[in-house]
This record gives sequence, C-alpha cells and structure tokens, in this order.
Amino acid sequence: MSKTIVVLGGGTGGTLIANRLRRMLGRSAAGIVVIDTDDEHVYQPGLLFVPFGKAEPGSLIRPRHRQFRSGVTFRQAAVDRVDLDRNEVLLVGGECIGYDVLVIATGARLVPEETEGLTGPGWMEKVFTFYTLDGAVALRRALAEFHGGRLAVAVMDMPIKCPVAPLEFCFLADAYFRERGIRNKVELTYVTPLDGAFTKPVCDRELSGLLKDKGVSLVTEFNTGEVAGADGKLVSFDGREVPFDLAVVVPLHGGQDYVERSPGLGDELGFVPVDQRTLQSKARSNVFVIGDAADIPASKAGSVAHFEGDVVARNIARYLAGEPLDADFDGHTNCFIESGSGKALLIDFNYGTEPLTGRFPGRIGLPLLRQSRLNHLGKLAFGWLYWHVLLPGREIPAVRSLMPEAGKHLPPPSQR
Repeated sequence: MSKTIVVLGGGTGGTLIANRLRRMLGRSAAGIVVIDTDDEHVYQPGLLFVPFGKAEPGSLIRPRHRQFRSGVTFRQAAVDRVDLDRNEVLLVGGECIGYDVLVIATGARLVPEETEGLTGPGWMEKVFTFYTLDGAVALRRALAEFHGGRLAVAVMDMPIKCPVAPLEFCFLADAYFRERGIRNKVELTYVTPLDGAFTKPVCDRELSGLLKDKGVSLVTEFNTGEVAGADGKLVSFDGREVPFDLAVVVPLHGGQDYVERSPGLGDELGFVPVDQRTLQSKARSNVFVIGDAADIPASKAGSVAHFEGDVVARNIARYLAGEPLDADFDGHTNCFIESGSGKALLIDFNYGTEPLTGRFPGRIGLPLLRQSRLNHLGKLAFGWLYWHVLLPGREIPAVRSLMPEAGKHLPPPSQR
C-alpha cells in the first residue's frame, strides 16, 4: 500500500530530500508532498555578494515548483501546526494533510524583533542585514553611499545560518573599500558573542589572523542587549558599547512559529530535537529532520543539509521497510570562506574533528585553511552545483556524507 511522505519546507533541505526520495522510492511505494509558504527559492549563499555588486538579486531566485522531480507534489500553503498523535499537518485555513512519514525542513527564521531597538529608529537606514534579499539590496545602496566612518559587523547571538558569513562580509568589505580607494577612511569592527572569531581553535587562529591583517578590529564576548540606531551604538548586556555610523547585523535566529504551536515537536527556541546520528525526531519515530530546523551541534549551513540528505533518505526508506536505521551522520560540514581579492579558504570538519590544514577531499584536492584562488573558484562553481546537482538530489563526485580523513593533517590518535 502506498505511503504518504510530507515534507515541510521547500528550501535546500526540503528540495533535495524530496528529490532523493523520489529517486529511491517507486511512485507506487510512496507519494511525496512538499509544503511551503511561497514559490520563490532563493540561493542564500549569493546574498553575501549582493551588497558589493557581485551578484544581482534576480539571479538568485527561481520558482520552487520547478526544482522538484516529476512525481513530487508541491503545495503553496502555510502550516498552522503538526498533530503528532494524529499524524496530521494542519494548514492555515483548516485543511488537514495526513502523513505516514513527516520531514521537517523549514529551516531557521530571523527574529530581529527579539533584540531591543534593532527594528526601531535607524533600521534599514543605517542598520541593515544581508541575511534577507531585501536587506542585502538595501545594504547595497547604503554601502555605495558610505564614504567613510565606523562600520560594525555584529552577530546578535548563536546559532545562526552560515556562521562564517559575517566574517566573509568583513573580508569582502575590506576589499570593497580598498577598490574604492577609501579603506583608510573606514573603521571596520567585527562584534561577536563568541570568545574568538570562530568556535574551533585552529580555524579561530587563522580567521583572527586574517581580521588583524586586514585591519578589522575584533570585539569578543559581546552579547548585544540593545541596538540604539538613532544614537549609532551597540550596547551589550554588561554595559559595553560599540559605536557605529553603519551597522551590518546578523539577527537572532529561531525555529518556525508552527513548531512552537505543535505540542511535543520542538524545544524552547523552536528547533526540533533529533538523534544527531540518525536525524530521527526524538518526539516520534516517523518524523525526521533535515537542515537548519534540527537541534544538533552542527553548523546551520547548506553543506550540512546536503550531507544529511543521504542519511535521512536512506533512513526513511529503512523506516518504511521496518529495518533498523543507519547512525551514519557525523556532523560533516564544508564551507568556502571568501577572504576578498579573488581568494577564499576552505574548511571541512565534523562533530569530533575541527577544521584542519591539508587538502579536500583527499591528498590531491583543494587546500584547507589556506587562502587560494582555487578555493574562490570553487565557491563560485558551487552556485551551478547547487541548482543542477545538490537540489536535484544527485551525488557530487568524490564528496560523501561522511567527513574524509584522507588529505588532512590529523593530530595523533592520543590527542583526538
């Protein structure tokens, strides 16, 4: 008897998992329905480049429904809540859709209103974010009109989507102002709640060194309690202040509203607790999570959703067949980090191994934790791979879900 698989969210994770499942399972075995609130799929990694005129907004958007394989049904609708006991998704308007397996792929949402003053005076005038398309476009205009002064790039709190993106913004801003010949008139500051530029020690040393080399001040352990846009200052909970003439902020992130309205599904932040190896929900055995919606100790990045996809698709097939699940997801994360002037770094890590030097995906490959033109070209090429390989649910040659150890300069076993 055919089963029904409902996927909530038609972003990166939802699209690739629906397409992978469609390829794995025959149409007679399962019907697949994807639900999202709109029909615009935005290539989020491209938002970083919009403020600097290196990407056009229209080139980042494609219709969601066109990204799905034949046999996947797309529904444009808003979810009110999930009834775990009845195995139903309730849509805004009252319609109910039953499921045999539910996949949560609705990612994280920005909640700027949770930071005092952030959306008050100065918002979208001298306080911006590039984490939305509208924000990135508005920031592009603001940067073009910025001829000198204090520019603060600030992360409100963790977790956030793509944790390296605000650092990349600093590096690209440095190059942007140098190209305009006004770098000496701009005071760049990176403000973070972390105790360093990044969470992993080896990577932190490299990225902190890059900030220093580029003349970017680093303010750590700054937990922003208020953004005073009219006065041009960030204020931490401990009373410290960072002044600015232009602020680029990464707002607080949380889970989706419907998760909070679904008893037993999510945690206090609206993320969904899962087994970090199988990605099966802790609430119900027929619920799986992919991408930023999951409450796991892995980066909220597109590469993570890609690596999770193989494990989630295989485990859904195993669940439907009554077989034990694979505990194969190791937290694999892979990120290109733009460092400006046509160069980038690459980091590759998982739950137990921090970013290290070496090569990826093996001894012959891209350099890790080192600026290179090759890594920059790799980041640019990822845009094509995203639309034509990752979203359709295909495999990227030589790149697997498990983090490769070959090519990395690993510490001795006694130190791991």
